[in-house]
Amino acid sequence: MSSSSARGGPDTCVVVPTIREHECVRDYVANAREYGHDDRLFFVLVTEDFCDADAMREMLDDLDVPGAVFDESDRHEWYDEHGVSDYGHVVPAASHAQTSFGLLYMWAHDFEFGFFIDDDTLPHDTDFFGGHYDNLSYEGSITEVRSADEDQRWVNVLYQNFDEHGLYPRGYPYAAMGGGHETETVELARGDVVASQGLWTNVPDLDAVRILMDGDLQGQAQTLTDREDFGEDFVVAPDHYTTVCSMNLAFRREVIPAFYQLPMDDNEWDVGRFDDIWSGVFLKRAADILGKRVLTGAPLCEHNKAPRSTFDDLNNEVPALELNEHVWRVVDDAGADANTFRGAFDAMADALAEGEFEEWNNGEFLRFVGEHMQDWLDCLDSLDAGRPVPASTGRAVAETGGEADD
Repeated sequence: MSSSSARGGPDTCVVVPTIREHECVRDYVANAREYGHDDRLFFVLVTEDFCDADAMREMLDDLDVPGAVFDESDRHEWYDEHGVSDYGHVVPAASHAQTSFGLLYMWAHDFEFGFFIDDDTLPHDTDFFGGHYDNLSYEGSITEVRSADEDQRWVNVLYQNFDEHGLYPRGYPYAAMGGGHETETVELARGDVVASQGLWTNVPDLDAVRILMDGDLQGQAQTLTDREDFGEDFVVAPDHYTTVCSMNLAFRREVIPAFYQLPMDDNEWDVGRFDDIWSGVFLKRAADILGKRVLTGAPLCEHNKAPRSTFDDLNNEVPALELNEHVWRVVDDAGADANTFRGAFDAMADALAEGEFEEWNNGEFLRFVGEHMQDWLDCLDSLDAGRPVPASTGRAVAETGGEADD
């Protein structure tokens, strides 16, 4: 099957938010070349005006891979050229949630597949991109996991060796802890899987409270993970939820309307650190409605989180800790009759934008999120209305690439 997209050339947009370690791209390119996927990839590096964007462009040129680098100025120029400058606010300033810009770029340029890769990760000595491609085309038997607690309905992505490490990932509701899990084998058809979440060795993805409980003041963890902590791949049962971390993630184009990375950091409530967590909740809800699946497990990445104050992360998380206990219930019955990812997300956006959440600390933030979700869909509509799109303003290194077979 052809792997070139409707836009011609590479069919996969690899989004790397980076302000520190952009050189990680070299390792991912080397991995892609070793296993024959490099001609499928277009790299979009999302950075800031205070970073050395020219050095990133030089790296892409040196690697001879197609890609583009967008600092804040470039992003606003891109909005202007694509007729969506009225929606520049949907991608927050100076936030990891700027990965949403990569989604806009992917949507505008007709890529079929997307990857999110964090700049503090590295691939293992396995076929990283091929592993995700295989997941997205998976068919056959697989383990399905559900919570033993039918009230909470949350699955811990680190459940497989929990008795040894006792870890819960960032964003896992405190009320759902200790519920236990049940498994069964189910059958998937090709096309059922719309997102592939790879997990992580070395530094686990924990929230600040759990990092402090683990005795680490540098934002990392004393309890590390290795390959032996992970077993077979799995899917989470319908109507159950799980944490989705965007540091190692692949997905199909069709989910983009329901995969907006929420507006964190750049808001009056000082809420941060829940962009991929809540977007994962909404993606899982949309996938359940449409009979689709999010597959979790391999390929693993090595997470080499840089030291930073755990208390800084705590300050970013505390304003929404109470909301995180409840947000999944707000959308749990939204959009039940939807037949598209857009329709499901629109219903969830309305449930948040029109809800009454005064009983919770910073409840008004959920209305803010819902309004931005509505604007996200309007922005995608505007991009569609403006086709054909002009050339990128991100000073793309190249936009060429061959075809490859799945």
